[in-house]
Amino acid sequence: MKRRPTDFRRRRISASACWTCCTLLLFFTAATVFLFVDPFHNRILPLGFAEYPPVPRRFAKSHADADGGDPSSMLFASQLVDQLTLAKSYVVIAKERGNLKLASEFSAQIRTGQRLLSQAASFRKSHQEREEEIVEGEFHQIVTKLSRLIFTAQDLHYDISTAIVTLRKHVEALEYRLGAAAVQSAEFGQLAVRSVPRYLHCFHLKLTSASVATREDKKKPAALVDNKLYHFCIFSDNVLATSVVVNSTVFNADHPDRFVFHVVTDGATYPAMRVWFLTNDFHGCTVEIRSVDELSSSWLTAEYSPVMRRIQEGRSEWRSSDLLNHLRFYIPEIVPALDKVVFLDDDVVVQKDLTPLFSLDLHGRANGAVETCLETFHRYHNYLNFSNPIISGSFDPQACAWAFGMNVFDLRSWKKADITAKYHHWQEAQNGNSGGFWATESSTLAPGLLAFYGSTEAIDRRWHVVGLGYKLSMDERAIENGGVVHFSGNMKPWMTKIRIAKFRHLWSRYVNSTHPYLRDCSMH
Repeated sequence: MKRRPTDFRRRRISASACWTCCTLLLFFTAATVFLFVDPFHNRILPLGFAEYPPVPRRFAKSHADADGGDPSSMLFASQLVDQLTLAKSYVVIAKERGNLKLASEFSAQIRTGQRLLSQAASFRKSHQEREEEIVEGEFHQIVTKLSRLIFTAQDLHYDISTAIVTLRKHVEALEYRLGAAAVQSAEFGQLAVRSVPRYLHCFHLKLTSASVATREDKKKPAALVDNKLYHFCIFSDNVLATSVVVNSTVFNADHPDRFVFHVVTDGATYPAMRVWFLTNDFHGCTVEIRSVDELSSSWLTAEYSPVMRRIQEGRSEWRSSDLLNHLRFYIPEIVPALDKVVFLDDDVVVQKDLTPLFSLDLHGRANGAVETCLETFHRYHNYLNFSNPIISGSFDPQACAWAFGMNVFDLRSWKKADITAKYHHWQEAQNGNSGGFWATESSTLAPGLLAFYGSTEAIDRRWHVVGLGYKLSMDERAIENGGVVHFSGNMKPWMTKIRIAKFRHLWSRYVNSTHPYLRDCSMH
């Protein structure tokens, strides 16, 4: 039996169907008008500010029992928060237009609303029954009053576009204040880091006193220039922190006797640093201690180094201690006979044998570093001023940033690329440019990103785990598998008041707390 072919012709719509559709459309329109028109003022309420009827007690009570919160409270609280935001902008507009009476009325209702929100929150925490009364009484009253004040403001032509402009100004002002607060917080953090804890000050004094009775071996061992050995550079004025870096490195090495450390410190710390490394054994490694005064009296002069010149000029943002941070850009001059070194910051702890770093293929690049842009904010545009045409025309804002603190430096490639000259160029340009290329003058990462641009090879991120000085929670497996863990940030493990306690054991286990000087000075 043959099936009847499908009829694709348009069906006729009956008159009754048309009448039904029209009726539904009219009903929908009437319902919309009924919902959004204020019966008291015969006008459309602004979106988000409709007057909601009180929620019946039975409904509120049953739902409060179910999820621990009153839906009417949430409804009115949400509406009130929105109204308060708009009301604050109208206060500013009213003051700008000279209508102090309206501004005062708005301010009074804003204070009442804020008090009510705070009171309701405290009632919710204490599970008081009076919360239902607040929902049906005071909340409804303040919402109604604010709605009518907003209508008054609209009658005075304080339209929504004006409110948006005002809110935008508020946002810009808040962003400015937030930025200023962030800068101030960073400055306070740096001051806290630079301040020496009492026990460290005591420790340095005891070592300095002992330096009078300690003889120094003036003979330069051949190990210092032997490229068959493994060389590390550390620049620090913190004896204990430097000791932890050296101790953790050699403790986890298969052949610590083949490790050589080139330590440079400032003139004040030099006697204490020298005594500590002369009188303690570090598993047979070689440790060279030098003073920055030795460098500045020969080649590290104000004529050669922009940083040295700014320090000598007494620039307020530059301190002599900053010079130690910037010595990383002068490693080829500090150890001219070497071909490859590993640079270590004094706030790192080594957990693996670092010997394999010296055999990494950097593909002709000067810097081997761990990239940090897996965290989306660590890109060039987060560190540099791309509103400056010199920066925007020379660098990719989405280029991946990398971490200073554990870096493999191929000094032959460094010299070939003339990295130090590039660093000098950007320091001079920063000093002579009114807009600036980066925010913090004494920063080392920003000029490093510029100087090593195109000369950095990404290495396995497990070699260098950063953030233990500012992240309150981190992946424990990443820390455990890290070759070097870095207390980057302001909360250093040797600080007595600002530190992250759960990470401190990674650092303190390499401190010889039984040493009489440390025991006498009390580290806690």
